[in-house]
Amino acid sequence: MAKKVKWLLAAGLILVFVATMLAGCGGQEKSQSSKEEQKPAGQTATELSGKITAVGSTALLPLVEEAAKQFMAKYPKVQIGVQGGGSGTGLSQVSSGAADIGNSDIFAEEKSGIDASKLVDHKVCVVGMACVVNPKVTVDNLTKQQLIDIFTGKITNWKEVGGPDQKIALINRAKGSGTRATFKKFALDGAEETAGAMEIDSSGQVKKTVAETPGAISYLALSYLDNTIKAIKIDGVAPTEENICNGTYPVWAYEHMYTLGPPAGLKKAFLDYMMSEEVQNTLVPKLGYIPATKMKVERDAKGNLTKK
Repeated sequence: MAKKVKWLLAAGLILVFVATMLAGCGGQEKSQSSKEEQKPAGQTATELSGKITAVGSTALLPLVEEAAKQFMAKYPKVQIGVQGGGSGTGLSQVSSGAADIGNSDIFAEEKSGIDASKLVDHKVCVVGMACVVNPKVTVDNLTKQQLIDIFTGKITNWKEVGGPDQKIALINRAKGSGTRATFKKFALDGAEETAGAMEIDSSGQVKKTVAETPGAISYLALSYLDNTIKAIKIDGVAPTEENICNGTYPVWAYEHMYTLGPPAGLKKAFLDYMMSEEVQNTLVPKLGYIPATKMKVERDAKGNLTKK
């Protein structure tokens, strides 16, 4: 009888011990689950941290700035510095290692003094570029030859192209600008612009100056267009997404984000984010850019256009 009592007591102690262990495990799982639920959306088990800089194209600036803000909101330990300066600056700085990412409207092969073989190209989208005028200019279409004659200084008054008797105020981007290089190559057929034009460093300042200057004409990425300026047609073709995608409107460029060698770590994570659905399907069209996947034509560094 004594042995039976001892056996029952031992069995009871074992059951209590097992129940206690199970309760503890359940509490631990609940606690762990609670911690996981509290983790901010989008974060991974390994928290991203560090600093990178992206420098260059002002045509691409609005997209990279907004994408960087969203990325840093997801990863609070990350700092991304985004600066303009033009495509030439972006390519030079990434080539020298002064910047982590060089933003450019042109292929690295098009920029003299750059060893393109050391850079890795990441085409994040396409940008269309429109010829823009002050809203009070009544002209809404120019032939390519008229455009060439205006920017080379042969035509100096709007009445020569069907507009008012008003002097044309010619505004160029500064040399080194990828937007200028693209416009010169595809809108002006490579013609050398007149030295008498005003030169401005940034797209934002171009927009402001055209809006405030009577008779002004310049060019801007579609991402900068609003009702303070007027975009005009070239040879009757409007600078629309559809016309760019099918190849009928010629003034467009890939937006490149170059790295010195293959990207790794934070640089790779940010560039992967630039190509994510969140950016490509929402942010890119919202800000006036075109996802490269929508293009029905493609262009190489020499400007050769082929159908996909």
